Amino acid sequence: MSNRIAPKLLAEFIGTFALIFIGAGAGAVVGDGVGLPGLIAIAFAHGLTVMAFAFAYGSVSGGHFNPSVTVGVLAAGAMSAGEAFGYIVSQLIGGVAGALLLKTVLGGAATGLGMPALAHNLALGATTLTVTPWAGFVIEAVLAFFLVTVVLTTAVAGRAGNLAPLAIGMTLTLNIIMGGALTGAAFNPARALGPMVATGNFSDAWLYLSAPIVGAIVAAILHTSLVRLAHEGMAAAAARTPAE
Repeated sequence: MSNRIAPKLLAEFIGTFALIFIGAGAGAVVGDGVGLPGLIAIAFAHGLTVMAFAFAYGSVSGGHFNPSVTVGVLAAGAMSAGEAFGYIVSQLIGGVAGALLLKTVLGGAATGLGMPALAHNLALGATTLTVTPWAGFVIEAVLAFFLVTVVLTTAVAGRAGNLAPLAIGMTLTLNIIMGGALTGAAFNPARALGPMVATGNFSDAWLYLSAPIVGAIVAAILHTSLVRLAHEGMAAAAARTPAE
């Protein structure tokens, strides 16, 4: 491992480890059935953790802490395939390590360790809702799309300057407030896999591992298309200026 890539992989490991230990830990401690206040607490635990560590390690690794973000950045052409592979391995290991430590300090897996799950008979107003795997796939993909879009347009494109971690952290928070009660709002394969390994429960693993990747790729395609159109528009305007 070169001296250049090692700090990046360590930063991704630590950031993902923290996200699972604090974010999933908040889900385990707060638990289910606590209503909107509890959901907001869990959402901010995730969002503030990502924001803090993105500020800390953004200049080192970019502060992905999420394989779907890494796939999106790769698909947008902003990193190499080899580097992306290293990031994803570090993130997955960090996620599993964070969940295993959480299991240790909480005395086992009885709390569920914040593992995401599809809602069953969720009370919504005058009705109840059960989220099907297909609906869950769409929700997770859309939430990942939102996150990767914000990452690409703020951190990667540099449009938010030093405030990119704030935008990314708030996107994570808003996503969880909307989707937390429906799917657990992981939209992060490392966030889902860690508690799954620690609990030995791999229910709907295909959904939580694949849907965020699909959302990330769509976000990258849209981002690169918009950038290309913007460049073409500026080139056309520059070409017209001498004639005028």
